[in-house]
Amino acid sequence: MSTIYVEPLLHKKEAQIAFRFKYNNEIKEHLRKLNNLSWSQTNKVFYLKNTQNNKVLVYNHLKNTSWKIDYTAFKKNSIVIKETLSKERSNFFNNFKKYLVGKRYSKSTISVYSGFIYDFLVFVKKTELNELTNKHVDLFIEDIIVAKKYSISTHRQLISALKQFTLFFTKTAITDIESKRPKKSKKLPSVLSQEEVIDLIRHTKNLKHRAILALLYSAGMRIGELTNLKLRNIHIDRKQIFIENGKGRKDRYVVLADSFMPMLKNYFTTYKPSTYFVEGSLGKPYSESSIRKFLQRSCKAAGITKHVTPHTLRHSYATHLLENGIGLRHIQELLGHSKPETTMIYTHVTKKDLLDITSPLDIIVNQLSEKNKREQNILLSRNL
Repeated sequence: MSTIYVEPLLHKKEAQIAFRFKYNNEIKEHLRKLNNLSWSQTNKVFYLKNTQNNKVLVYNHLKNTSWKIDYTAFKKNSIVIKETLSKERSNFFNNFKKYLVGKRYSKSTISVYSGFIYDFLVFVKKTELNELTNKHVDLFIEDIIVAKKYSISTHRQLISALKQFTLFFTKTAITDIESKRPKKSKKLPSVLSQEEVIDLIRHTKNLKHRAILALLYSAGMRIGELTNLKLRNIHIDRKQIFIENGKGRKDRYVVLADSFMPMLKNYFTTYKPSTYFVEGSLGKPYSESSIRKFLQRSCKAAGITKHVTPHTLRHSYATHLLENGIGLRHIQELLGHSKPETTMIYTHVTKKDLLDITSPLDIIVNQLSEKNKREQNILLSRNL
């Protein structure tokens, strides 16, 4: 009998409900009937946002199937992600959340950090908080991160959460928390060629979908910036888009491409959005998961086999700017990067300078060719 493992997952800085199972097409098709189900290429799982409504939805959707459903990672026979804290610990946890709010962290950061600390408080429920040591942290990391094979980025987020915990509650014996932070993975971003970008847009038949992809690329926007983009921040006369409260609570302006204008006017005439650039049902922001889904369909139609996400279009935008001679300082401003080091990664993927480098093999072959030509000329100049 096939087993579906229903597990908590931290993905895209949010708590998710993940489904793990040995490949089975019937299970796959059954899960796809769930609204807003997404696929994580990184974790190789289907997932839904972890909300109370979705927990009930999942339970009802799976309870009468012929497969074995394993909720061990939650709580047996009940989709509850959190074990109950004592009243005292619960008050402590609520005060910690207020502390994070006071530090003006974003909602997603507060959700991630508080989720980790809740799990940590459950893990050390038999230990007084002022008796906590580095050993408790090590055991928690082994139990949560290592055992469940979470990514390096998730591990780093956990350390950041624990660091805030030690700043909030200074009476623990936990020290030097930064030393437990693993080094960040140095992966080069996936980038589409300029021809692939055009093919992708051309093979996106739906006008709304085409406008979304064209704007993501032409302005180098993050997906969250696009879904939250309000019409009042699109300045057609100035050919600019105002990104309000972007990542790190930073505002910035980006360029509204001339070549995008006809598509933009056609889109406005056809769809008549009222508040946001692109809207879902009842005038609410469009779903990010919907964008990811139609992007995959467009890639397939365009014959693009690379792993492409909405952020790939942003990487491609930055790389193509650099290849076209735009300076790193300007690219940093357009992308909204706080540190120039973040923008520097695009120097590793740009073709501009790499194309000017000659391979040692070519040098050797050319030298031998020149030598053979000289010897041949000497022979031809002789009187035979």
